[in-house]
Amino acid sequence: MYEAYFGLRGKPFQLNPDPSFFYGSRGHRRAMAYLEYGLHQNEGFIVITGEIGAGKTLLVRSLLEKLDPKKIVAANLVSTQIDADDILRLVAASFGIPCKHLSKSDLLLAIEAFLVSTTAAGKRALLIVDEAQNLTPRAVEELRMLSNFQLEDHALLQSFLVGQPEFRSIMQSPEMVQLRQRVIASYHLGPLDLQETQAYVEHRLGCVGWKGNPGFDQDAMREIYQASQGIPRRINAVCDRVMLGAFLSEQRRVTADLVAQIVEEMREEQVTPSVSESVATSQPLAALPAGMLDLQRLLASPDLAKALTAAGPSFDMTRFEERLALLERTVSTTLNALGQLIRTAPQGGGQEDRESAGK
Repeated sequence: MYEAYFGLRGKPFQLNPDPSFFYGSRGHRRAMAYLEYGLHQNEGFIVITGEIGAGKTLLVRSLLEKLDPKKIVAANLVSTQIDADDILRLVAASFGIPCKHLSKSDLLLAIEAFLVSTTAAGKRALLIVDEAQNLTPRAVEELRMLSNFQLEDHALLQSFLVGQPEFRSIMQSPEMVQLRQRVIASYHLGPLDLQETQAYVEHRLGCVGWKGNPGFDQDAMREIYQASQGIPRRINAVCDRVMLGAFLSEQRRVTADLVAQIVEEMREEQVTPSVSESVATSQPLAALPAGMLDLQRLLASPDLAKALTAAGPSFDMTRFEERLALLERTVSTTLNALGQLIRTAPQGGGQEDRESAGK
């Protein structure tokens, strides 16, 4: 909506992880270095953790874009609540190994045969498990067992485990001692600082042809940092709304006041009043009416979990959640604007109609 107004080629703050927007902060460069080190070692596990929205998925996708498919066969598995009975089938499916109706022993033989043939062809197999905190201990143990596959003295499978901070706690549990012995490097991806937040915003704007329109005041950047706490996905959400707000108010500069106003609106949207309550009190419709779309409740639904499991390993859970969040914000913004129109609508006509009706 606002891209043409500011002379941009595209949407700078989209939530979908796009490697073309990758920003190498100190933390992201270090995390990428750990992943590349793991590739060089060609054995064991690399563990990367970070807060929700810290850029882990974007990091993985940026790494995958760098890989030479003639040298590395990579499989990217986004895990939901997967137990040991399913993890092997998902790994096999991720590598394109036929696994329907195979018993566990036959499935292990099929995976091993694939890994041996890959190595014999002069290639290496890489398994990346995103959202690893969702794995059960038994599922993690199955992954560890896969790392035992060797051809002479060469490991046949390299694994990266990427997850939220709680995965670090899971790793410290007594049943994970054997896995910990296989971890050759581990890194926690933290938030950006104030300077990196500003550089991140300008980097993403620059990716779509930004020439300083709109300009960002220094105090506005500080407000963005404080509201997002340096988490890239939160920065994207705030900046997207700020750009929309600047467009709607026809401003060519982003001020601290504008950012504060947008942030307050976003906070109000965490409340879910009913439509009738919002109209009756002439308050902005801050978010979706209760019952229409509760994102967290939807994601926790057992029926949805079954549907996602049936969708197979090619289903991108992270993108699904981001699209749901985008839908929630889009509808919320529309309802908010409707509420403001209702609140500011002239009241005289309504009074005249009531008087006429009473005659």
